Amino acid sequence: MYRDTMSLLGPALPVVSFLGRLPTAMCQLGSLLLVAETSGSLTTAGLAGGALAAGQTVAGPVIGRLADRRGQRGVVLAASLANAVCVAALVVAALAHASTGRLMLLGALAGASVPQVGPLARTRSVALVRRSGADDRAVGTVLSFEGTLDEVSFVLGPALVGLAAALAHPAAALLLAAVLLATCGTAFALHPSARAAEGGGEERGTGKPAVTTRTGAAERARLPGAAYALRVTMVLQGAMFGASQAGITALTEKLGAPAQAGLVYAAMGVMSAAVGLSMAAVPARIGLPTRWRAATVALVVLSLPLVLVDSLGALYTVVIVLGAAYAPHLITVFGLTERTVPASRMAESMAFLTSGIVGGQALALALSGRLAESHGAPAAFAVAVVAAVLCAVLSWTVRTRPPTPDLAERPAASNSA
Repeated sequence: MYRDTMSLLGPALPVVSFLGRLPTAMCQLGSLLLVAETSGSLTTAGLAGGALAAGQTVAGPVIGRLADRRGQRGVVLAASLANAVCVAALVVAALAHASTGRLMLLGALAGASVPQVGPLARTRSVALVRRSGADDRAVGTVLSFEGTLDEVSFVLGPALVGLAAALAHPAAALLLAAVLLATCGTAFALHPSARAAEGGGEERGTGKPAVTTRTGAAERARLPGAAYALRVTMVLQGAMFGASQAGITALTEKLGAPAQAGLVYAAMGVMSAAVGLSMAAVPARIGLPTRWRAATVALVVLSLPLVLVDSLGALYTVVIVLGAAYAPHLITVFGLTERTVPASRMAESMAFLTSGIVGGQALALALSGRLAESHGAPAAFAVAVVAAVLCAVLSWTVRTRPPTPDLAERPAASNSA
């Protein structure tokens, strides 16, 4: 299946999309380390990092919406270059010991200008598969592949930041991110596949290309209630990430091995990426709603042992096993969104999911971090368990169905029938 997927996408698109999304994974931790080192204040670093996360959470869906309305090429090109400039400006300001307010402003601008390469790459890849006439199994395969690229980027990104901070300075990592944005972000924007998402793929269930009217189409296409529930479950997934990160940090510090925190989190990401690749082998007869429910049950069952962990070995074991449930949940929610929302709002919806993860992670990290300081790591891990339970409640109560095509998205062939 992956050989067929690569033949559809071509060799260049996965490479430039991966390198184009890598800076997003680098900037959050990179900004925290940079500002902490240059200002000497963890509070200032937290405020700058929080502003970056807030900017990305709020502006991500807006960039996706613009891509739906105007096409990806111009939007991604402008955002990539703007993001490179903003990240470089944040580095300069931090090295110049700028005020907290200025650092927060630049952090917010850096977050708001993130070009959303990950969600837009999903939109392109799905459109290419749909246009080829491939079945839903092929769509699932490409979503599994894109999910794996995300997981690898979010493991490799912080690792590169940590390596740069250890060998040189955190500023080096952020400057590398700016270079990747300017080069690979531009390459992704100008790649010929950008045109694939402009026509909306294919009309679901017909195998025919869907010809959309871009002007006003995104406004007329209404989102079903299930689409909003899927966004909420991604916020909860992000909350699990944030709470787990706070709990892991608190427990490794208590055990006298704070340097292990990043390795534990990376091990979880590696397991998630490996399981994500295997999702393409799930039989087609097991539908997406069933996969969603199974994934959320796994999140609940596998997160419960977190509150009982009291040793480093047990922490590694429990977190790695839990990582096996993350990718199936993420990939399934992206797949359900692709089936649920109108084609004219696909990029916006994909960006909402990614922004929801970022926002949920930031909020949960702030909340569970305080809980961990006051009541220990189990309190932070309890937040992850609660988020998992809420994900399960949504998966068992929400009903998803394909959108009803509106006039703007009906195939042109139907007019001549």
